[in-house]
Amino acid sequence: MTERIIPIADLRYQARVPEAPADAPPATGLLADRRGRRLHDLRISVTDRCNFRCTYCMPKSVFDRDYAFLPQSSLLTFEEIERVVRAFVAHGVEKVRLTGGEPLLRKNVERLVERLAAMRTAAGEPLDLTLTTNGSLLGRKARALREAGLRRVTVSLDAMDDTVFRQMNDVDFPVADVLAGIEAADAAGLRPLKINMVVRKGVNDHEIVPMARHFRGSGHIVRFIEFMDVGASNGWQMDDVLPSAEVVRRIHEAFPLEQIDPNYPGEVAERWRYADGAGEIGVISSVTQPFCGDCTRARLSTEGRVYTCLFADSGHDLRALLRGGADDRSLEAAIGTIWRARDDRYSEIRSAATAGLRKIEMSYIGG
Repeated sequence: MTERIIPIADLRYQARVPEAPADAPPATGLLADRRGRRLHDLRISVTDRCNFRCTYCMPKSVFDRDYAFLPQSSLLTFEEIERVVRAFVAHGVEKVRLTGGEPLLRKNVERLVERLAAMRTAAGEPLDLTLTTNGSLLGRKARALREAGLRRVTVSLDAMDDTVFRQMNDVDFPVADVLAGIEAADAAGLRPLKINMVVRKGVNDHEIVPMARHFRGSGHIVRFIEFMDVGASNGWQMDDVLPSAEVVRRIHEAFPLEQIDPNYPGEVAERWRYADGAGEIGVISSVTQPFCGDCTRARLSTEGRVYTCLFADSGHDLRALLRGGADDRSLEAAIGTIWRARDDRYSEIRSAATAGLRKIEMSYIGG
């Protein structure tokens, strides 16, 4: 592979133009990497912009008014995204999640949803299509998204207390408006919803039980996520991590829990249900209980780079192939080459040294 340095705002990331060997085996829907992990999930960042400045993701100290976001011409078009998704589906992807930044800021994103919702997996089943949002625009967008074919949404919500939530999103956005967006999504048929809460010790961990209490019995699933060392701007320290085991302990004391099996191999959330049948919660423990061995997820950045790990420091430039005239067979061959070479296991080897390395920002490739 050839290498070139791509400037992105004030950072510089390596982007490799992947090879598309003519003798690459055809896509069979059963692509596996060096550790035997199949390709199953694709997360697509449709914009690097967001209207929040959450301290663990896009802190104002970096993403200020002078921050140079990507120009429109750099973003993949909906047609280009559709081509890439078809190539990934040929290799076995069954689940696609649209992310950002804040994906609902992308103009006419419903049109992309409509294109992807019409796809079928290699087995002929409907693509499992979902979207992650901060909920700020969900109230006005939910029905159009459902009519376009979206099946479910995940909403990021880090506190029930309005003061804490405003401090964490750092743009003074009220929690009531996110809750209204959740209600609108539920009414539109985007259910069950998943609610993601990033837990940072000493900041919002006192909101764990109130969050569980609020959504208990609603049919929605709250997932508590350990604060992770994604990117290079969120000031991550191990002392800020509240282990998921402690999250489960606190909720169990208030509402007894029972552990249940994952929905599918490679699911990142460990599932627990309320003993009285009032629903379930999930915990995502990338720091204290790494799940690299089962990771089946690839990520596509806003401008068409593929990343095989959330903690990657470089990607593979599919946009160069798309705009260089590559046909679908060449695109599939490039993706196969990338995934077969994959050997990522960052969370298993995390240390103080690796945590300090420069990595791709989460807002650029989605969570």
